[in-house]
Amino acid sequence: MLKTMRRNLAVAATLVTASAMLTACGGDDGDDGGGGGGGGGGGTTEVTLQLQWLPQAQFAGYYAAVEQGFFADEGLDVTIEPSGGDIVPQDALAAGDADYAIAWVPKVLGSIEQGANLTNVAQIFQRSGTLQVSMADSGIESVADFEGKRIGSWGFGNEWEIFAAMAAEGLDSESVEIVTQDFNMNAFLQGDIDAAQAMTYNEYAQLLETPNPDTGELYTADDFNVISYEDTEGAMLQDAIWADTERLESDDEYADTTVKFLKAVIKGWAYARDNVESAAETTIAAGSSWGPTHELWMANETNKLIWPADAGIGVIDQAAWDQTVEGALAAVNEQGQNLITAEPPATAYDNTYVEQAIEELGDEVDTTGADYSPIEVTPTEGGS
Repeated sequence: MLKTMRRNLAVAATLVTASAMLTACGGDDGDDGGGGGGGGGGGTTEVTLQLQWLPQAQFAGYYAAVEQGFFADEGLDVTIEPSGGDIVPQDALAAGDADYAIAWVPKVLGSIEQGANLTNVAQIFQRSGTLQVSMADSGIESVADFEGKRIGSWGFGNEWEIFAAMAAEGLDSESVEIVTQDFNMNAFLQGDIDAAQAMTYNEYAQLLETPNPDTGELYTADDFNVISYEDTEGAMLQDAIWADTERLESDDEYADTTVKFLKAVIKGWAYARDNVESAAETTIAAGSSWGPTHELWMANETNKLIWPADAGIGVIDQAAWDQTVEGALAAVNEQGQNLITAEPPATAYDNTYVEQAIEELGDEVDTTGADYSPIEVTPTEGGS
């Protein structure tokens, strides 16, 4: 499995880098190779984006921005670096190994409290995509029903919504048995977990792509109880674009590159919204190992977390930010540890750059998706 993961990472990185090189304008002319610095003289600026997972449609907008030449239009030569859990995106950014990183807000709040100097410059996911899924006859229909149950969690910072939602219900983290689950639904289907963690765009689809041994047909939504954390007080902001705070404040070229980068990203996500089938195909070409139907489901469900964006894609909503911070302060895990113990600094997010990007795009791109409507995707066995 590890060999396969490494092979997928290598293929994905090669494909993305090659695509960026083919679509970038200006070649090496005047390129200072400055990794987010200004490529004066009409050349390109090299930029590295660190993802938080392997290539898949969760990141369709970034891959579309490469494939459609949107980064190149801004004079950027972007390399997208995947992770298989072996790279913590905010750590890579803080260490200077990336110019921008995609990471969940609560995870980075923890890193900021530990000393990382990072700024959320665009909140791409406006809604939480995390679910807790149980069997329809389990009696688990809300977070209040977790007490005494085996609750699945991936860990790695993905668990904090669970504990924030439990805190809001007055449930102590020791009142449940936290079971570490793999990034699949096998343990749940085998009965080892009462309520499993799942993302709307991934693990939940895996359930619907699996035959029910009792019927021989695929499982359906009626077979499960689904708790959406977006409907709880534990909902937290997820995929955001993070930048280096000190560079934003001290390097005008990096700040300018950030606006250009966000303009291309916005165009990429608008393309993924309006061309969902093509976006799914792009991520498969970039190295996703999922089947085409699963990848299409993922692209469609990811769009639902982004659109509509009332204030414009990427603009950070104060109320959602405050709820995330409050949840992070309240959450206590099964070891009695807090995610954060104090409010994050004011530099933890800044709408300046994404709002400037939206303003510069003007009528060129629909940045709110007010009329967005998802497509219908029918699950197939194994997502093939």
